[in-house]
Amino acid sequence: MPRLSPSIPVTILAALLALANLPALAQTSGTEGTREVQAAKAKLPPDAAKVLFGSQPIPAPLEARSIGAYARGCLAGAIALPVDGPAWQVMRLSRNRNWGHPNLVAFLERFATAAQKEGWPGLLVGDMSQPRGGPMLTGHASHQIGLDADIWLLPMPSRELTPGERETVSAVSVVKPDKIEIDPKIWTPLHQRLIRRAALDPEVARIFVNPAIKKALCDGAGTDRDWLSKVRPWYGHNYHFHVRLACPPGMADCRAQEPPPTGDGCGKDLAWWLGPEPYKPEPPSPPKPPLKLADLPPACSQVLLAH
Repeated sequence: MPRLSPSIPVTILAALLALANLPALAQTSGTEGTREVQAAKAKLPPDAAKVLFGSQPIPAPLEARSIGAYARGCLAGAIALPVDGPAWQVMRLSRNRNWGHPNLVAFLERFATAAQKEGWPGLLVGDMSQPRGGPMLTGHASHQIGLDADIWLLPMPSRELTPGERETVSAVSVVKPDKIEIDPKIWTPLHQRLIRRAALDPEVARIFVNPAIKKALCDGAGTDRDWLSKVRPWYGHNYHFHVRLACPPGMADCRAQEPPPTGDGCGKDLAWWLGPEPYKPEPPSPPKPPLKLADLPPACSQVLLAH
């Protein structure tokens, strides 16, 4: 296992990474995706954490560790979810975001199998983490420590998708344009069972869904409601649901969230999300500067330079 001095200044680490001339990864497919990444990089200083971690094509050969917080950390010893499995297929392969802590990969494999046994045709897996975690050039604020995964609400087809289809097939929203109701032409009891199955896994800490989806889950749960507390309404998430695992036991470097509030979450909190308040425009404010390596846990410097 590589040993790196924690006293190496952050500026020197950034310079070393720049000199390495690591290849940028396509964050989305095709010419448009390439332009998006190039535009994002052009607006950022070369020592921005997004640039440093977004340029890493392979994982750090270290002991598997989730380091820091879900939205401010990194990942050592990541492994990849195989792009094809008996009950799942990985989408958007060009993004190279099918990496995670071994616990996440194991969860997705067992969850896919369990969901298929309950009638879901198979999972289409979206973004997990980058090979070394950390902030991404485009997209998510979280997904930084290898414990988050997006799962499409579109069932897996009965055949293996081509690489080209995995870049171009679109997920399908199950929410009406008003954002407060599901589309009954798309939403089915199988969607309810799929999300419930994920929430029942003891390693799952939270599941983020569109507020309209949360309402549908509340309405369809009957007396079986204990699992609903893990399912939290959040912006977007009308094409997919976001599963977040708890920090692995004994992993001191991983910063856990507080447990979700008690109760099913189907009352006043959900009513607020279904009203106009969450969507009111905020007053303009200066943009926040991008995270730098110094803003992440010190161990993330080791993760970046390990080879």
